Parts: sequence; C-alpha cells; structure tokens
Amino acid sequence: MQHALHICKPENGEFLRRELELRGHAVTRRGDGFALASFPDGQPPPELAFATATLLEPAELAAPSVNAIAGAAADFTVTSFKDFRVDAPWPFIFETGPGEGLPGRAKSVAEEWRKRLSGKMSRVSKLAVDEPPPPMQVTRGLFVFFTEFNRFHAAGRFVLWGQRRMRDDSLAPSRSYLKAEEAYGILGREPHSGERVVDLGAAPGGWSYSAAKRGAHVAAVDNGPLKGGAADNPLIQHLRVDAFTYAPPAGSRTDWLFCDMIENPYRVLELIRGWLEHGWCRRFVVNFKYGHVDPVALAEKVRDPHAGLGGYCRVLRVRCLHHDREEITVVGEVKE
Repeated sequence: MQHALHICKPENGEFLRRELELRGHAVTRRGDGFALASFPDGQPPPELAFATATLLEPAELAAPSVNAIAGAAADFTVTSFKDFRVDAPWPFIFETGPGEGLPGRAKSVAEEWRKRLSGKMSRVSKLAVDEPPPPMQVTRGLFVFFTEFNRFHAAGRFVLWGQRRMRDDSLAPSRSYLKAEEAYGILGREPHSGERVVDLGAAPGGWSYSAAKRGAHVAAVDNGPLKGGAADNPLIQHLRVDAFTYAPPAGSRTDWLFCDMIENPYRVLELIRGWLEHGWCRRFVVNFKYGHVDPVALAEKVRDPHAGLGGYCRVLRVRCLHHDREEITVVGEVKE
C-alpha cells in the first residue's frame, strides 16, 4: 500500500475524508487541515475537489526546538536525495495547519533548515528554490507540513493541485475576479487575444473583465449592470437577457463559456450540460455555490460521465479554490 497526506482548508476536512473513502482510500488519521490515507500500489495520487496538496509517503517527525526540527528536516532531505541526482533547481515548501503560532514556527525552521542543509549538501542546497512547482504532477523536492508546534510531516515527493492566492486588480468589479484568475491555472490555459467568451450571469463583470484584459471578446449575459473595468469596456458586449434562456447565434461555437451565478447548483449543471451537448463551447469555467447542498455529492455528479459533464470532456477538473467560499469551481476542455 502507498501512503499519502492530503492537505485541505480546515473547514473542508470532512468533505476530503468522504472523497477519499469514495475512491476506496482508507483514511487512517485526520486533523485540522489534513487527512492521512492509504491506497493500492501502482495507482497515481487522486485528483480531489477538496485537497490542495498531496504528500507521498510522508514521514512524521517530532523535535522540541527550532534547531532540532531544522536538523531533522535537513537529515530527511539528505536521505530523500540519496539516490537522486540533482542538477536543476528544486522546490521546497513549508506549510502549516491552522494552529496558533505555526506560520511563524515554520518560517523560523525553514531559515535554519537551509543553513543546516548547506552544511550537509552544499551544491544541492544552492539549487533549492522557494517557488511552487507546476501543478498536477509529482514533484521531487521537499514539502514540510506542520500539524503541531513541534510535530511535522515531510515528503520528498508531492503534488500541488493548483489552488493559490491571486493578486487583486483595482479595476476588477468584484472579488469573483480572483476565482477566474485562479481557475486558469487549474486548467493550464487562459483566454487569448481574439478569442470569444460567453459569460453567463456576468454582472457585475469580474469574469468578463478578466477575459477582456487578455484581449478576448466577451458577450456578458446578464440583466444586471456591469461595473468597474467591465463597464463600457470596448471588448465586452453587454447582453441584457436571462442566462438560462440565452443561446448563441446558430452555427457558432465560443472558445470559452464562463458561468458564476447564485443559483441552485444542479440547475446550473443542467444549463452547462446543455451547452456541451449542443457543442456551443470549447472550454469552460463554472462556479457552483453549494450552500445547503451536499458538496461531495455535487462534485461526484459533476464528474459523472452520464449525468454530469465527464462524458463530454477531454479534461475535467473539480476544485475548491483558494478564493472559493462554500463553492466548487469546475474547468474543462470539450472533446472535439
């Protein structure tokens, strides 16, 4: 059996546990912001809606002081790289659960760890970079996750699932702009200059503005007003019609479909299924507000190849983003 530590937002711990168990993974321990689980050998780490990172074969270590923790982390790093030739920059990440004082503890340990590693592996330590690697792939490096003040997990292989804090824009009409910006990284592609976008339920225009600032032409579909950088934007055509009844011109196919509406998520799902069934878009970014709806069941329904979107897509990713609050965001590329 393989073992993994999955990190999540603290409020999503129960959702993460249920997702893992639905995939046949045995959850052996849970804490604030993480779940330890085992799964069969030979399987890749699963893509989960509520995990932000997965540490593969983590070691749990404890020590009574910053120096002792840093020393243990340095020793683990040396062992992890023993049979691996390092010729390029490699990432290190120190993260924590929500415990009081943990971020400061992790920062102090990381600084001391670099000094300790330099004394043990000078050439390798010079190649260490404090930058996140590309998401959705197994990465060699070091990931340290503090669960308590003097206890942490360390792994030499890990996967980031793409969630990250985005920088705001003063012209963005709303906070929802940040979700669109973050979602592009999950899909691995963003709107390009000259591409066509339909934004259903666009007002006040955060997602429309996000596409237009990249040079895309946007049809912003909403009876409500656009604001900020979306108002009177020459690349944004405001269509004051209902998003649930709007249909694109006959024979047309848009490059992107956006949808971020405060509506029953299952009603939104049926709307998006209709767009995919008609072949009206090539890619999509959709936000589902789950509120009182079971979010795990919703994520599974979205993935379903028959009742959801899975059967239409070459790529389909379901995530609770860093900027999501009681929401999941779905990105996809439609089969040609």
